[in-house]
Amino acid sequence: MPRFTAISPDALAELVADRAISLPGHAVIAVDGADAADPVTFARTVADLLRAGGRPAEVVALHDFVRPASVRLEYDRSGEYTYRTAWFDYAALDREVLQALRQHGRWLPALWNEHTDRSARARIQTAALGTLLLIAGPMLLGRNLDFDLTLSLHMSEAALRRRTSPDAAFTIEALRAHESEDPDILIAWDHPDRPAVRDSTAQGPHRDR
Repeated sequence: MPRFTAISPDALAELVADRAISLPGHAVIAVDGADAADPVTFARTVADLLRAGGRPAEVVALHDFVRPASVRLEYDRSGEYTYRTAWFDYAALDREVLQALRQHGRWLPALWNEHTDRSARARIQTAALGTLLLIAGPMLLGRNLDFDLTLSLHMSEAALRRRTSPDAAFTIEALRAHESEDPDILIAWDHPDRPAVRDSTAQGPHRDR
């Protein structure tokens, strides 16, 4: 049973920022969490701290890398298997963000607009020296994505059911069925105002391969 330590939200953000700011060169951080956990907001909080500390940092939302509706809704509009396997374009995320940053020093902030179901028409960004990208969204771990630091905003089934809107309830089973990887930093997130943390980074770096 993992041992967790209670921590304030501000201290948690600082802990993650401290881990991230020590990463050399361009680096990519996974902020894994269900939509109910609002991982994008937490990632932006950490990015603000990183920038305040002098490190370039940006946030990429996984929902900006959804597949077109004609693909993700072709067979099932509310099936957990579809949500797990066809909703998000993890391959494009790998190609246009992780690999592009490491190999070419640039990255694409968004691929597809989920609301208009059209290309996001985002411009490729040139990375400043030592840029840290925080990628935030559900089911990021266990996808063979080469992250430099991983954290998971973990919520119990009961918390997911409380905080997930009725029209997205079908995603809960997908989240529970997804085979993830152990993150470097595991965060108990049932109560975001009272999180608890299990930090394994002191035992050595973890790579989600």
